[in-house]
Amino acid sequence: MEYFKTCRGIPVYISDTKKGEKTVVLLHGYLETGEVWANFTELLKPHFRVIVMDLPGNGLSGTNRSENSMEFMADVVAEVLNHSEIDRATIVGHSMGGYAALAFAEKYGELTEKLCLFHSTPNPDTEEKKQNRDREAALVEEGKLNMILNVNIANMFADENLRRMRDAVAMISENAGISEPEGIVACLKGMKNRKDMNPFLAGFDKPLLLIFGRKDKYISENTAAGLIEKFPNAEILMLENSGHAGFLEEPEICAQKLIEFIK
Repeated sequence: MEYFKTCRGIPVYISDTKKGEKTVVLLHGYLETGEVWANFTELLKPHFRVIVMDLPGNGLSGTNRSENSMEFMADVVAEVLNHSEIDRATIVGHSMGGYAALAFAEKYGELTEKLCLFHSTPNPDTEEKKQNRDREAALVEEGKLNMILNVNIANMFADENLRRMRDAVAMISENAGISEPEGIVACLKGMKNRKDMNPFLAGFDKPLLLIFGRKDKYISENTAAGLIEKFPNAEILMLENSGHAGFLEEPEICAQKLIEFIK
């Protein structure tokens, strides 16, 4: 079932499989929309109720004009769950969606059953990364989104996967063009200004799954290794043949691990 719901004053585009005793919420990453989860949802829906949405500033959803902070995204997710009469859910976030998932788990612990970070970290932006966000925002405002897409989307995948993932690259790029420029800029501001979530995650007392790709161009092996060491209670999946999009590059392995984690 697909529908719109006004949450926190903006329209939010939602997809809900409706059936399942346990609920999984899938939150997409930067320059993506909920459609990026379409094939992965098919693997999960025999086991769980799956809810996917276009996060604020992305796809068919509206945007907070000033900034789509991670806390604002968390508030929107909470309203979707309340509207859907869901008391608790496993929150899965990819990249930017992982930042939003962390904000949700901190703010709405009572609604969080388990947490999965898919190619995401609790680390804040470095100063260099913040400068890159500003440069990307300027390009978007100048109408040069394609310059960003041509680099960023391809970099999501391991080099050896690019050819077989060309349809996914095209899908993500096409859907990114649906998003309003001010929404993308507001998301860049939200990511740039997000806080360090390491202290929160260190005290997180619910099940945690961290998924990394050994060939990820955005999260280095050293960064992943540091997080694995920092959070010894977390379950870990290290994908040998994935970059930054394991749910697209190695979907069956990811789905099997997530199903086991939730059950």
